[in-house]
Amino acid sequence: MTALRPTTLPVLTGLLLLLAACAPQQGRSDLTTVAGSDPERGRRLMARYQCGSCHRAGEVFAAGGQLGPSLDRYGQRSYIAGELPNTPEMLQRWLLDPPGLLPGTAMPSLGITDDDARDMAGYLLSLR
Repeated sequence: MTALRPTTLPVLTGLLLLLAACAPQQGRSDLTTVAGSDPERGRRLMARYQCGSCHRAGEVFAAGGQLGPSLDRYGQRSYIAGELPNTPEMLQRWLLDPPGLLPGTAMPSLGITDDDARDMAGYLLSLR
């Protein structure tokens, strides 16, 4: 058996990590669905909480805001506000209290209830 050169092992390790990251993720649906949510209700709630004042979101009534980022295809994002992992649990926490999770954020607390946050997260993560 031929011995590996000292520089070969880090290269092989890097390639294996790259391949693992590119491979289809088992259980990805767990990251794009919110258990017990009603995404259609979440869409309507987005209009009620006036998310469209700051954000654009295709199927949400009056959602043409330009201050915040577009929410179209939100379910494809990896991060919330560019810093927090975009998981169902974290998104619900974010909707409940954005400044509590990320002090200094421009996103205000809107008084969203737990049930409303669950349904809104379900809607947002369904946007593919």
